[in-house]
Amino acid sequence: MSVLVVGSVALDTVETPFGRVDEVLGGSASYFSYAASLFTTVQLVGVVGDDFPDEHLEGFRQRGIDVAGLVREPGRTFRWTGRYQGAMNVAETLNVELNVFGEFQPVVPPQYRDTEFVFLANAAPQVQLQVCRQVPDARLVVADTMNFWIENERDSLLALLREVDGVVVNDQEARQLTGEDNLVRAAREILALGPMFVVVKKGEHGAMLATASGLAVLPAYPTAEVKDPTGAGDSFAGGMMGHLARCGKVSHAVLREALAYGSVVASITVEDFSLRRLAASSIEDVEDRLAQLRAMAQL
Repeated sequence: MSVLVVGSVALDTVETPFGRVDEVLGGSASYFSYAASLFTTVQLVGVVGDDFPDEHLEGFRQRGIDVAGLVREPGRTFRWTGRYQGAMNVAETLNVELNVFGEFQPVVPPQYRDTEFVFLANAAPQVQLQVCRQVPDARLVVADTMNFWIENERDSLLALLREVDGVVVNDQEARQLTGEDNLVRAAREILALGPMFVVVKKGEHGAMLATASGLAVLPAYPTAEVKDPTGAGDSFAGGMMGHLARCGKVSHAVLREALAYGSVVASITVEDFSLRRLAASSIEDVEDRLAQLRAMAQL
C-alpha cells in the first residue's frame, strides 16, 4: 500500500566536523519520502519555490515518489542552515527562511484521499488538523511535532492528538508535553490523550513504543560513520511508516518491527550528507542491517 506524507521540502546548508554542503535537498517530507520509498510507493504533498532544482524533482520520481501534490509557487524555497559540533547530538540553527512554506496550506489531491497510511510531518497543529480532515477514511494517521508547538500551540496540539492514531516525539518533547521526567509515565500519559500508540525517539539510545498492549524498547543500530544527523528522525518515521504500509496492518508486534526498520533506515541516513546515502541504498541493504541489529540485540 502507498503512504502519504505532508511536510516540508527544503534546501539545506549544513556544516559538521566532516565538512559542509550548501543548498542540498532537505526538509522533513524529503527525508521521510526517500526512507519510505525503500518499502513502498509514496505520495508527497508540499510546496517549493520557482527556484527549486528540477534534478530534485527527478530524484523523487526515480524513487517512485509521486510529486503530483508538490506545488511550485512563485518565490523562494524553504531554506535551513545549521551546524553540528562535537558529538553532533543537537543542531545549532544558524538561519531559517520559510519563504513559500510560511504560507503553505496543504491541499491533498483527490487521487491521494483514499490513501490508508498517512504521515503528518512536523508543522503547525492547525495545519496538520486540516490535513486530517481531508483524509477521513485513512486507516492510520501518524503525526510528528516539536517543542515549539508544545510550548506555543498546546491546545491545538491536544486537539490533534485526539484525532490521530499515532504520534512520534523525542524524549525531550515527551517530557515537555506531559511534565513527566520518567519516559514510561510520559508515554502512558500521551496515550491517555488519544493516540493508539506513541513512539518516543531517544537518538543513539534507540526508541520506545507504548500501546495499550504494553511497552517495547528497541536499540538504535550502532554506526561509527555519522557524518550528518540531519533528517535522522524523519528517516526513522519513513522507515517505520513504510514498513507498516508494506505490511498493510497495524498491531503491537508489527509496530515493534516497524521501529526496528526505522532505526536501521535512520542509521543509513546519517552516514553521509543530505540524502546521498539513502539515495544509494536498497531494501536489501536495509534487510541486511536489520539482520545485524537482530543478532546484536539477541539475549
